[in-house]
Amino acid sequence: MEKKPYYLTTAIAYTSGKPHIGNTYEIVLADAIVRYKRFQGYDVRFQTGTDEHGQKIETKADEMKISPKQFVDGVSTEIKRIWDLMNTSYDKFIRTTDEDHEAQVQKIFKKLYDKGDIYKGFYEGMYCTPCESFFTSSQLVDGKCPDCGRECQPAKEEAYFLKLSKYQDRLMKHIEEHPEFIQPESRKNEMVNNFLKPGLQDLCVSRSSFKWGVPVDFDSDHVIYVWVDALSNYITGLGYDTDGDSDAMFEKYWPADLHLIGKDILRFHTIYWPIILMALDIPLPKQIFGHPWLLQNDGKMSKSKGNVIYADDLVERFGVDAVRYFVLHEMPFENDGVITWELMVERMNSDLANTLGNLVNRTISMSNKYFGGVVENKGVTDVMDADLRQVAETAAAKVTEKMDKLRVADAITEIFSLFKRCNKYIDETEPWVLAKDEAKKDRLATVLYNLIEGIRIGACLLESFMPETAEKILAQINAEKCGLEELSSFGKYVSGTKVVEKPEILFARLDLEEVMKEVSAKQAEAVSDKEGGEESPGIDIDPKEEITFDDFMKMQFQVGEIIACEEVKKSKKLLCSQVRIGSEVRQIVSGIKKYYSPEDMVGKKVMVLVNLKPAKLAGVLSEGMLLCAEDENGGLALMTPDKDMPAGAEIC
Repeated sequence: MEKKPYYLTTAIAYTSGKPHIGNTYEIVLADAIVRYKRFQGYDVRFQTGTDEHGQKIETKADEMKISPKQFVDGVSTEIKRIWDLMNTSYDKFIRTTDEDHEAQVQKIFKKLYDKGDIYKGFYEGMYCTPCESFFTSSQLVDGKCPDCGRECQPAKEEAYFLKLSKYQDRLMKHIEEHPEFIQPESRKNEMVNNFLKPGLQDLCVSRSSFKWGVPVDFDSDHVIYVWVDALSNYITGLGYDTDGDSDAMFEKYWPADLHLIGKDILRFHTIYWPIILMALDIPLPKQIFGHPWLLQNDGKMSKSKGNVIYADDLVERFGVDAVRYFVLHEMPFENDGVITWELMVERMNSDLANTLGNLVNRTISMSNKYFGGVVENKGVTDVMDADLRQVAETAAAKVTEKMDKLRVADAITEIFSLFKRCNKYIDETEPWVLAKDEAKKDRLATVLYNLIEGIRIGACLLESFMPETAEKILAQINAEKCGLEELSSFGKYVSGTKVVEKPEILFARLDLEEVMKEVSAKQAEAVSDKEGGEESPGIDIDPKEEITFDDFMKMQFQVGEIIACEEVKKSKKLLCSQVRIGSEVRQIVSGIKKYYSPEDMVGKKVMVLVNLKPAKLAGVLSEGMLLCAEDENGGLALMTPDKDMPAGAEIC
């Protein structure tokens, strides 16, 4: 019987720099999904890649005095290296600088222009360079980019526009008729209520202020804007041809079964992309899933915060499958997940070394000790066997149910429930006690057979999530991989099979203190390398909108002297300082508890923004702001005068 096709894509990674573990989560999640689809018998096509055009790339390349192509070649290679390191089984790694992709993007743009869905005009509004996005003033949040929170710059330039409004009603109807189209449900509600219902404005789809992009072939002053270029990869990677001469692969796999993307780019994929497809008369993808973020303790990972964790650093310490397990298991379906070194060590020790590793090791060791490694089902059963059998026989159905709903973390939990049940079975049957009674030898053999069979079923199910570990387990018990349909009945492990003589330690327990010392030493070394380099660069931050001298004169800066300070109750970050400014004492709350104790603060002369509107932080009134400098690792230092100045002195 011919296999049913299944096409999954990730978002293509932007080539602005090395991906951190939060970026890497998506490719691992996608890989787990497609591996399980193959396990279910689907003919899978899995595509990922890199997004390589845009103003940000052009600027970075210029700063490094290399061509944009040289820059993206290096970053794309690094991204592909990380994807390969994580043992991801993609079929196609597309780059938006691929010649065949660029040629089709030009054709797509021209077709939409000829059709009247793209027209020429000019754009005047606010532009966010990091997000490569234009916004109207009403779309800004507190005057900043609604997506990343950074400053936007006013921009006006000639541009081509896509008629989003023309397709708005049709898209709304599609979403209503296909409730599974945008997942999770909360993301769908966000798109409908925040963007579609208020009404769509036509989308800027070209730029004329920079050159690093796919040229508009009929207008040399313009390059095709990043979203038409990047989004089109999902069809160009299948051999789509605008002239009607598409590859057979496109006919086979399109429409995509799943676009797997981060929640921050949901608007582009659920509004702009469907409308582009409608304009091209191409069917829409079946489902778009906006997954949550993997965060550090103190929020979204960013190099400026100094809280970035990279996949290769984690792999070096824990191994590929341990990292895969962690990012998949710790990420909820809808809410953001958290990653820390401490939590990684905890999961390594409890779930991987103890629940799984120890189970496999001691079961094989007992088989060798009591039966020379030969595992036989002697058929001597007991009432306590029934529950283990039931958990093992229903595991595959439970995992499949979760995976069909993209609840990957829950699917892994079901597999580890089987491993936990096997551990409980050991405690219930006490093989070491049975071994003391020769009359119970056949019962002991049956118990060990049941354990090996439970481990076999669990390992087969685990392959999609931890492929190397599953392979090692099956090799140690001399079992073959099998299809999903074979896991619903207990007892398929061939009786009389011999396990390996010396079981391999799958996961070794780690000492948290030692790991944290190594992490701290590495971070200190990295900082030292930066500071000690012959060409140690300063820190670049995103520029804010220019202000006039009159704007500056509205701000009142004075020297303040801290005369008292205490911690803010129920807050991990805040200190409350009493600051003398001239003859007045102000109460100022600052998020600097990590860097200064209350005792450190008292007596300091500091720089104060005096005329900041009072606000409550954690329920405590703050009447100004203490100014700090922030390094690239997120460290803060109070700004203080380098000579003794009286409290109240004006800073100008």
